[in-house]
Amino acid sequence: MIKFNINDSAVEAEPGWTVLETARHYGIEIPTLCYHEAVLPSGACRLCMVELRDGDWSKLVASCIYPVAEGINVYTETQRIGNVRHWIFEMLLAECPASKEIQNLAQKYGVTSTRFTVENPNEDCMVCGLCARACEEIVGLSAISIIDRGVHKKIGAPFSRPTEVCVACGCCVTICPTGAMRTLIESVRETPEVTLTPLAL
Repeated sequence: MIKFNINDSAVEAEPGWTVLETARHYGIEIPTLCYHEAVLPSGACRLCMVELRDGDWSKLVASCIYPVAEGINVYTETQRIGNVRHWIFEMLLAECPASKEIQNLAQKYGVTSTRFTVENPNEDCMVCGLCARACEEIVGLSAISIIDRGVHKKIGAPFSRPTEVCVACGCCVTICPTGAMRTLIESVRETPEVTLTPLAL
């Protein structure tokens, strides 16, 4: 077992665990959106940031992809972390203003508005790629992908053409953290008349 501290409390973790997995094992809350236990973590949303400290030295890391190590000191609730989370929530509220899931999580952490410009009031996809990872890793297909790059990237079918690969399993709809795949799935499938049945993950 690997021994370290979270919020000045001693914890133990199995080799290979991440900071987030350990925190959840001990019931310590760290907000996430793009993380799901069923797929490999990607650190896309950065909401799970925590602070590592050693004397006067500190740094912020994404807890979902940061491996535990002997003797590290992890803090999940500091002023620095609070500022980062607030900024990330504001960015998400501007990028995905139509997502009730993001609105509710942001409100839980005291963020109800954004200083950033809302370009598309109907947008609810944060392009975290969780749906694409679930399609590949859980279902064993690649019916969904992140297309384009930078500010133009979006979720769609590979090569931006509706695909026959989708089997209408509903995994992507179930796992989507913002609710966006409820409507995006229609742009991916070549046969949208099939009724989706969300899987229990």
